[in-house]
Parts: sequence; C-alpha cells; structure tokens
Amino acid sequence: MKKALSATLAVILTASVAAGCGSADKPASGGAAPAPAAGDAAKTDKSKGKLTVYVGFQEDHAVEAMKQFTKDTGIQADMVRMSGGEILAKIRAEKDNPQADIWYGGPADTFVAAMNEGLLAPYKSPAAEKVDAKYKDPNGHWTGIYVGFLGFASNKKFLKDHNLQAPQTWEDLLNPAYKGQIVMANPASSGTAYTALYTVLKVKGSEDKGFDYLKKLHPQVQQYTTSGSAPGRMVGMGEAAVGVLFAHDVIKYQEEGFDTMELTIPKDGTGYETGAVAVIKNTKNQELAQKFVDWSLGASAQEVGQRTGSYQNLTNPDAKEPKKAIKLSDINPIQYDPTEAGKERKRLLDKWNSEVKK
Repeated sequence: MKKALSATLAVILTASVAAGCGSADKPASGGAAPAPAAGDAAKTDKSKGKLTVYVGFQEDHAVEAMKQFTKDTGIQADMVRMSGGEILAKIRAEKDNPQADIWYGGPADTFVAAMNEGLLAPYKSPAAEKVDAKYKDPNGHWTGIYVGFLGFASNKKFLKDHNLQAPQTWEDLLNPAYKGQIVMANPASSGTAYTALYTVLKVKGSEDKGFDYLKKLHPQVQQYTTSGSAPGRMVGMGEAAVGVLFAHDVIKYQEEGFDTMELTIPKDGTGYETGAVAVIKNTKNQELAQKFVDWSLGASAQEVGQRTGSYQNLTNPDAKEPKKAIKLSDINPIQYDPTEAGKERKRLLDKWNSEVKK
C-alpha cells in the first residue's frame, strides 16, 4: 500500500536528523535495547562496546539497520550517512587516525579503490561462504550485501506534455526534448553516478565511444547532484524530466507516493552496483567490526530493507528478497566488473572532469 507523501517526508526528515544529515559531526545511534536472536553468524553472546559506521545507502534503511544490529548482537553502533565518493574521501583523509570502524553500503568499485590504497582491512567472514564469488573480494577486503541495477526515472507529466515515450535506451537521453532536463549525480561524489559512467563505456563498446556519448549527454544535464538518489526526488517533484539512478531507489520513491514517476531500465544494457561492507584499516575495534560484517551478511540484516521500503536484490540466498525487487530475467545487465571499475576509478574521473564537465 502506498504511503502518504506527507508521512514519507516526515519519516525521511526524522531519519536524516537521526543520521546527522550526513554530517560526520553528529553520528546517530542505533539506540535499541540489546536482545540477541538466533540464526546468523553474528548472533552470539551479547558484546560490549560501540562501533562507528559510515553508511552509503538511504537514511531510513540505515537507521533501522543500526537498531537491528544492536538488537541482534548487543553492540551499540553510531552511523554517519554519506555518498560513496564522500566516504572514500573521508576514509582517505582519516587513514592515519580512523574515525570509523565499518563502511556499510555503496558500490563495491569504490571499495576496490579504497582497497588499492590500503584503506581496508581484509576479513573473510564465515557468513561470506554463502555469497556468490562475483559479489565479494577473494581476499575478504569487501563482501557484497545487495545488488542494485541502474534505471531511468521519468516525470509522467513531462512525457505527456511533450508527447514522449519514457527513454528505453541510453541513446534516448540525447533527444533534444531533454536538453537541460536530465539530472544525475556527480560521479566524483556518488557511487551511483560512477556506476553509470562505467556502464556507458561498456554499453558503447569502448572508452572513446563512451566518452563521446558523455560529451553529448552533458548539455542535456540540468544538474549533477551530490547524492545518487536525489535525482529521483527531483523528477518526482517535477523539477526535471529524467533522472539516472538505481532502479530500487525509483521503486522506493514510487511506493512513498511519487506516482508521478515512470521507471524504465535501459534495454541496450544496464550496469549494477554490488553494495558492500568492509572493515576500515587500523580500526580500534577490530573484533566488534568483524562481528558487524558477520551480521551484515546474515538474513536478519539483509531483510531489514523489507521494513523500510528498500528494494535491492540480496546476496544471502537464505534472505527473503522484496517482492518488487528487479528480476534479472526482465532486464539486460552488462558484464560489470567492480574490480576493474575500482582500479580505473581515479583515471576515469579525472578524464570526465577534464573532458566532459570542464
């Protein structure tokens, strides 16, 4: 059942305040009374201590996850919500004196970039044995907790007023009718947008052809946001015609009341994120951080999204996926290699800044 838009805004506002609005100065506590349950790797005897977690997915899901973690394990957790690129920059700046213990959520290619800079501590969780090899680092530097596919959110009124069909391919975004009407995040700050950049290069068949396309797309873009999910809200409110973001975020907005949006998945190929979890190197809470990873890979953690309207596909085969999650049989995913994407991240971002955004 769709929630009233006003109620949704209230929930998101509450979650944002609790999460410190993405500020590193005001972490939000999980705040739930310890009550461990049975079933997952991390659900053992109650543990004392507190973790700080940098979170890369939506606030309401993150707040609920912190509560569930404390309930399941007895460990307190504070969270700070940021975009993937912001988390990477923060961990990089704090490498000599880490201010957080865990990185939780956001595309794995950003984790790969951190791994290559020596910012993550390897940990092979026993719970990771259930996770498909393509969704984890073989040495345990990061492990996938969910999968999300890119899509387009289109404003229905704009489509009707301009007698347009919602875009079906990446090429459709170059329609002159969309000039100055497309919103997407900045790939330097957003893991979502970097996933889109890397996807375009693969869909177009080469780096040169991909960048030629991105140069043509640039005049179509009204704004590059900091957050990867923000374009969906802008489209839903009629501030833009089309947004490029993860399909699960579009579905979430639709369920929250933004029935002004239509979701399409590019037929010529869509990329995806493997949302990951990792232990930050030199954490002072190594044992507790490992327990968080164990917990995050269990069904209890991965099913938290069911309560907050998150619609990602899950990596634990024992976890119950949301009914509205995207079905692989309905889309055309590209061969997305998070390891390659992570290794090429800095070079491709530098090239995008110098040749596209200028």
